[in-house]
Amino acid sequence: MSDSSHPPLAPKHLGRSSDLPASPEAATLDYVPNPRANELYLVRFAAPEFTSLCPVTGQPDFAHIVIDYAPGETIVESKSLKLFLGSFRNHAGFHEDCTVGIGRRLFNEMQPQWLRIGGYWYPRGGIPIDVFWQSGPPPAGLWLPDQGVASYRGRG
Repeated sequence: MSDSSHPPLAPKHLGRSSDLPASPEAATLDYVPNPRANELYLVRFAAPEFTSLCPVTGQPDFAHIVIDYAPGETIVESKSLKLFLGSFRNHAGFHEDCTVGIGRRLFNEMQPQWLRIGGYWYPRGGIPIDVFWQSGPPPAGLWLPDQGVASYRGRG
């Protein structure tokens, strides 16, 4: 996305049939004008069935991804975000790379006031791995609810 002085492009996916991108790099994220650009508020996306591939074994990895952000001039269009997240199904990457990469790409392209991502990964080799990234301190006065994902406890 270009700098914030240029208006965002019209969404490429909304209202159209779109194939799942072959990779995260091939995915196009769409951004639209923030309808409440003068207000401080939080947007949350939860992807409880996120999948990627282990870069060593090629086996599937599963995570519950939670993305929170305080919009700036634009918001991410949800269908394009779903396609972007779905493109990780055939992507080989460590948990840290996937989680931080998603957060960094959204932050760099959308330029929100603030963004955080929690990747709550299911066990690999008997050890669950949780990965967290945020763009910096949250804006003063922003309500930050807990991400609501409990630490992994097995079957009970």
